[in-house]
Amino acid sequence: MNTTTTTTAHDPAGEVLDSVLTGVGRLLLSAFALAWWAILFPMVSVPAGLSVAAGWFFGWPFGVGVAGGAVAGMVLWRVLSPQTFERWFTGRVRSRFLTWLRYRRRWTTMTTACGLSTRDGDRTLIPRLVSVEIGGSLDTVRARMLPGHCPDTWIHRADHFAHGFGAQKAKVALVGPGLVEITFRRTDSLADPVVVPFESMAGFKTVTGTRKAA
Repeated sequence: MNTTTTTTAHDPAGEVLDSVLTGVGRLLLSAFALAWWAILFPMVSVPAGLSVAAGWFFGWPFGVGVAGGAVAGMVLWRVLSPQTFERWFTGRVRSRFLTWLRYRRRWTTMTTACGLSTRDGDRTLIPRLVSVEIGGSLDTVRARMLPGHCPDTWIHRADHFAHGFGAQKAKVALVGPGLVEITFRRTDSLADPVVVPFESMAGFKTVTGTRKAA
């Protein structure tokens, strides 16, 4: 009885090169992401850069002093103008984070699971995520359909999108040539009652000088 033994030759140099290239690629991607966030939020990146520069050229006490002044300025901004602080800082950070957490990190997996990806030879084509708008109770996602897609295919995936992205409900609509808009309802905006002052109701005014009936 003849037996055939197959051995697989390992190339240590090739494995090391692959590891190095992977590490360099991740490092460049991280550097690009850091630079992009620095551009998006100069109110944080500029004071941080000034703190590092002050510590480098004049010593660490100066760096700590600049950083402390920057933090005090941010706190003062939050106290004096919470609306603008929310609009330009915390709101933008929240929107960016939720965009990645809810949609971008799961977009490829979800569109593939819904049968919306296509094969082109050895490549897998994924519908492009055009934009995401995070709201209080509704999120709006716009995506570009792939060639050959039918709008009804996307519309019939509304329940799949709602379940996959963790929303209460999803609605799909065609808003342009090859452009679909998915509206996700995350919470019920009418779940919490809104107290309306009696004076603000149209046609009613507070009646003064009245007394309780005996």
